[in-house]
Amino acid sequence: MMKNQSNARRKPETRVLTAHVPAELALKVDQLAEQLERPRGWIVKQALIAWMDEEELRHQMTLEGLAEADAGHVVPHEEVEKWIRSLGTNKPLPPPIV
Repeated sequence: MMKNQSNARRKPETRVLTAHVPAELALKVDQLAEQLERPRGWIVKQALIAWMDEEELRHQMTLEGLAEADAGHVVPHEEVEKWIRSLGTNKPLPPPIV
């Protein structure tokens, strides 16, 4: 039983990634690491996790949007143009709905 508990506490396998970044960005990372009292690698890992999450969500939403368009669930171009033209007026229209 002790063996299973130690396996559960094991850290996930990691790999080192290297990237060239602009000096100004590296300085910002260093400043944030100092401010948060965290290592530079922790800051970079958090930023990479957040970016990957956003990109995965963006990709999923794109696939869903394409599926909706393929199914014919779209707003006619003319309705969108009419709505856009109304945005700068005193009586903007609500966004068009499928």
